[in-house]
Amino acid sequence: MKRSTELLRLADTVVLPGFEGRIPPDWVLRRLGRGLTGVVLFSRNIGAPAQLAELTAALRAENLQVLVGIDEESGDVTRLEAAAGSTRPGNYALGVVDDVGLTEEIAAGLGRDLALAGVNLNFAPSADVNSNPRNPVIGLRAFGADPGLVARHTAAWVRGMQSAGVAACAKHFPGHGDTSVDSHHSVPLVAATIEELHEVALRPFRAAVAEGVRSVMTGHLLVRALDPVLPATLSGRVLHDLLRAELGFEGVIVTDGIEMAAVSGRYGIGGASALAVAAGADAVCVGGEHADEETADAVRDAIVDAVVEGRLPEERLADAARRVCDLALWGASARRSAAGHVTAAPGGPGEPSIGLVAARRALRVTRRSAVAAFPLPAPPHVVELAPETNLAIEKDTPWGVGEPLGKLLPGTTVTRLGAPAATGAAAEAALAAAAGRPLVVVVRDAHRHAWQIDTLTHLLAARGDAIVVEMGLPARSDFGAVHIATHGSARVCGQAAAELLAGAAGPGAGDAGPGAGDAGPGPSRRSAEV
Repeated sequence: MKRSTELLRLADTVVLPGFEGRIPPDWVLRRLGRGLTGVVLFSRNIGAPAQLAELTAALRAENLQVLVGIDEESGDVTRLEAAAGSTRPGNYALGVVDDVGLTEEIAAGLGRDLALAGVNLNFAPSADVNSNPRNPVIGLRAFGADPGLVARHTAAWVRGMQSAGVAACAKHFPGHGDTSVDSHHSVPLVAATIEELHEVALRPFRAAVAEGVRSVMTGHLLVRALDPVLPATLSGRVLHDLLRAELGFEGVIVTDGIEMAAVSGRYGIGGASALAVAAGADAVCVGGEHADEETADAVRDAIVDAVVEGRLPEERLADAARRVCDLALWGASARRSAAGHVTAAPGGPGEPSIGLVAARRALRVTRRSAVAAFPLPAPPHVVELAPETNLAIEKDTPWGVGEPLGKLLPGTTVTRLGAPAATGAAAEAALAAAAGRPLVVVVRDAHRHAWQIDTLTHLLAARGDAIVVEMGLPARSDFGAVHIATHGSARVCGQAAAELLAGAAGPGAGDAGPGAGDAGPGPSRRSAEV
């Protein structure tokens, strides 16, 4: 068999490349006109809503049925609002509230925003069950650690997103929650038995499939009970035998970023792409790190070479291309159907957004001592301990409590410390700045970072009246005279916590009364994760 125009076209159909800039480059427009079916957008491509709409219109001018994908989970992982921070809390906060109607409403509102911007494929929700509290890459991106809770909220999220005409994508199949390694850097091992997989990790994916989810994203995971050799993205046992044959999924299987070291480290970007399609993947997501035409060409050519050399059946490639085209047709049809009724989210002047309402409801407060004046009687000094985040989270996305609290209590001051800057001397300087004033200490996944625990312990030894705000996974609530868990680091979560601290909390905020302990349904789930 030789390379042919048809083979090149089929291979182009299954590649979803990224690109640099807020205007589509010529190579993307050119390829959309001759076989490329879709692209993936990142925060580097996104400015104001009007700019994003112009960008997607330029893509659609070359291909009316173009798939425009984005990784918009809300909460900590946002592309639309990377510059300012998300106006919606992430999955974990929604799981703490445990109101499937609210989850569906949040997803529908996000879907409307994406549809108005011309995006029709969203690589969300995370359907992972975060059963390992030390997971470095999932954490708050999951709805929780209980598989039943995660399953019902995954279904609600899919329902809401697709009601707006945007395809949802359940990820990271067959489940990235019970891992301790970030697949951006290495291959995570999943040691669960077949029985455990069906009882825990696979339940949300079954729910997503039953709800009619249009796509599923693979996880770069070595699940030994399913395939002891190949990561799930490259395994026919996982993608074909389990996802297609056993779970009955008929939509598009898309890979997680194929440049990630868990698969490209051993096989290269092109080699991993060809293996993934042969295993059952229909679309290859590429361009998060290598957003250029040369990389897109290399992936396409590697897939074609695999067909020519007999490592990838042409029928499998044709099937993958058909599924991608079917999704593109669905997206175009849904866009036309929604054109007359997809509008901005409802809400009158002065009404809190649904995202702020959700963030307020997700707050959980533990009052451990009466020594803290709460709400704050005066502008505090806020110490924010800032860890390094994983690659799924934009490094420059703002987070914290100090900035929104300063607007409510003018005179609030803020010190932000990261490792290794958070030394004893830095802590002493922060204590000096807080002399005679309330002290608020903000942490993020403190249980995973020894330096945060050390610095927090130092501060609390000197200030027993300090209030602690945990904006990550709240594995411990035994710090501070008052402990507030926001269950997310999104801007809206910081706003909700600031309102509570300032005594300006709106309806639905977590119970902050004396001796209240942990309010609402959060504690039972947290205790299971410690």
